[in-house]
Amino acid sequence: MPLETPRTEPSPERPTAHETRQRLEHARNARLTQLQALSESGRSAEDDLMATQKGAIEEVLKEIDEALARVQDGTYGTCLGCSRPVPAERLEILPYTRYCVSCRRRAA
Repeated sequence: MPLETPRTEPSPERPTAHETRQRLEHARNARLTQLQALSESGRSAEDDLMATQKGAIEEVLKEIDEALARVQDGTYGTCLGCSRPVPAERLEILPYTRYCVSCRRRAA
């Protein structure tokens, strides 16, 4: 008998639409705060690093808005690649994700 037995922890349950909206709004507010901090940093808007950071934050804001639209139309949590449910664990970590891990790897 092996010394280490696999642990089976219960998978988190799928969040409700309300909980999902709250999570997404929290993520959105955090990104907006980051954008505000960047603009108040006193660094030049032409600074390459600042432009890269701003672009990345704006891209995540776009993904969050798209996720909120998916919550609204009832498709949130369904992988856009394979049409299977995205695991609740992945949605907990990255609530605005559009893909399951397998499809994301294929897309990259």
